[in-house]
Amino acid sequence: MGGSGSKAKGVWPFSGSGAGGDSSSEGNEQSLARLKGSRNATPFVFTRRSSLYYDEDGDLAHEFYEETVVTKNGRKKSKLKRIQKNLIPQGIVKLDHPCIHVDFPIILCEV
Repeated sequence: MGGSGSKAKGVWPFSGSGAGGDSSSEGNEQSLARLKGSRNATPFVFTRRSSLYYDEDGDLAHEFYEETVVTKNGRKKSKLKRIQKNLIPQGIVKLDHPCIHVDFPIILCEV
């Protein structure tokens, strides 16, 4: 039973040094390329994926339901049926206040 983590060696996005002792030249070049790209990484998150959806009418909500009438033994009963088709995700949403990234490796407050 394995863990959910990746087996590949990488670098922390917020650290200044590479991870691991990989001595092959190809691995070092790859980690240096990753480091150069992440030097100006910020510990803050400004956007997130929204959990809201648009329906066919343009309404925005987490879930959509449709009222259906079921006749059973001569009695009419109304039920709510969840709609899961023809929904469009809202997409990326800008946060009102920036949050700190989950993988930020520094303790901010010690109790």
